[in-house]
Amino acid sequence: MYVHTSTDIMATISAGGVGVGFGGGSVKLNSLNSLPPSPFLGKRLKLKPLQEPISHGSKVTILRPNLHSTVVAGVQLVDFVHDVFLGVGVGLPCTVMECGDMIYRSTLPRSNALTLTIPGAVLALGTLSYLWATPGVAPGFWDMFVLAFVERLFRPTYKKDDFVLGKKLGEGAFGVVYRVSWAKKPSSKEGDLVLKKATEYGAVEIWMNERVRRACSNSCADFLYGFLEKSSKKEAEYWLIWRFEGESTLADLIQSKEFPYNVESMILGEVQDLPKGLERENRIIQTILRQLLFALDGLHSTGIVHRDIKPQNVIFSEGSRTFKIIDLGAAADLRVGINYIPKEFLLDPRYAAPEQYIMSTQTPSAPSAPVAAALSPVLWQLNLPDRFDIYSTGLILLQMAFPSFRSDSGLIQFNRQLKRCDYDLIAWRKSVEPRANGDLRRGFELLDLDGGIGWELLTCMVRYKARQRVSAKAALAHPYFDKEGLLALSIMQNLRLQFFRATQQDYSEAVKWIVELMARSGTKKDGGFTEAELQALKEIKPKKKANAQRNVLASVLRFQRKVLKTLNESMDEFNQGRKSMWWSRWIPREE
Repeated sequence: MYVHTSTDIMATISAGGVGVGFGGGSVKLNSLNSLPPSPFLGKRLKLKPLQEPISHGSKVTILRPNLHSTVVAGVQLVDFVHDVFLGVGVGLPCTVMECGDMIYRSTLPRSNALTLTIPGAVLALGTLSYLWATPGVAPGFWDMFVLAFVERLFRPTYKKDDFVLGKKLGEGAFGVVYRVSWAKKPSSKEGDLVLKKATEYGAVEIWMNERVRRACSNSCADFLYGFLEKSSKKEAEYWLIWRFEGESTLADLIQSKEFPYNVESMILGEVQDLPKGLERENRIIQTILRQLLFALDGLHSTGIVHRDIKPQNVIFSEGSRTFKIIDLGAAADLRVGINYIPKEFLLDPRYAAPEQYIMSTQTPSAPSAPVAAALSPVLWQLNLPDRFDIYSTGLILLQMAFPSFRSDSGLIQFNRQLKRCDYDLIAWRKSVEPRANGDLRRGFELLDLDGGIGWELLTCMVRYKARQRVSAKAALAHPYFDKEGLLALSIMQNLRLQFFRATQQDYSEAVKWIVELMARSGTKKDGGFTEAELQALKEIKPKKKANAQRNVLASVLRFQRKVLKTLNESMDEFNQGRKSMWWSRWIPREE
């Protein structure tokens, strides 16, 4: 205990704080209760006053605080520091700390429902768009791991002896085709089935036809079953069974001198009482091409590229009166990579696109099925493999319009001429039209109907670069098909056609405006270009120095090539360890 006079040093301890005064003035030290309330603290600190000083006359005796007061002050100081740390997010949960009237996020009532946020909605929509983007990751998983498995469980098993061979319908590089009937059903109509003995790629063709039957049955012939039959004397043979739909292929029909009028009677069941001419022929060709594009769009939507589109592989179905695609032995299922080898191709050189490969040769071989399905939309958009079939379809349109190209020699000659013109149809037309014979002139006249809309579609399909060609969807939305053909479309086809047209941008009006503007050049009052403006347009030259956008694009392409090269090397090592085709287990075998 120390005793001093009031004029020397006065120390005061009160409920308002702690202060030390010198000579009548005072300086406050750490006045706790005078601090403004913190926004993150629940209640103000309240320090209990210590013992009052005892006055003895002119002297003031300050008593030393007792133990209880010291503990209380220390505890309140600890509480203050504790609350400060809680305010910045460091501390114990509200269940441990007594937060009083403080409101913390952890104490708010929690909702059991999902909270929809804008980033979450964008992410969900992006994920769904990717899963259903062509060729379709989600449908691919469902088809392969559910539908294919269930189908195998309930599929009957057949042998070659269950059928009676009849007329031989044809023979090609991939097998022999017979018209057959059931051996166990003598009352059935003779020749109501088609049986193919596949000499090569039989397992692939069975897989493709079963995929098509599940996903787009209207695109191809009505496939029933496929099976593998083993024999001790011969090698294993693959057999495929279809319902008989007709014998006439598009190749047979276009070779007739009556084409396209012979197809008209097959589509309608009767011949129209109309005068023959270009208008009538054009409508028949429009119908054939539209049906072929619908079939192709179904294949491409499920991830299958045919790779061998030609008139010999397009059959007319007598039951549905539509053209369908056959012979899937060369097809590639790019959803899971079946029958796709980067540096190998299966095609007919007469109808093949200039690139010959449906994807870049730097693309790696297909990995395991789940990985391949997950990556398939990326590879599809990078390579656009469906454009390979579009080029072949454009050549079929060319053959239907120009009779001189329907023979093998005529088509081969055209391909040579087009190659010399760098695959530019407009340049080819300029070179041959001045000396064209009657057949060529008639073909140009047919395509030039309705303002040359048929010629425009042909030039959109037959182009050197695959990315510049239209897809089957875009071709169906082309104004070339605005006029109804010979057959009325089904309800679903009408809906699809309207959707295609609504989602494809039509630049015809803009092109027409540009043409009219250029045509009025030199007449400023009519809104055209003046002579000075035309001269300025002529003097515009491309910049030699690459701009920033081209540099960025070049960097992206280099990065893409590097990624593909790395994947290719990795997948080649992985594929060397695979001893058999994993998907062959889905093909039924003789029991």
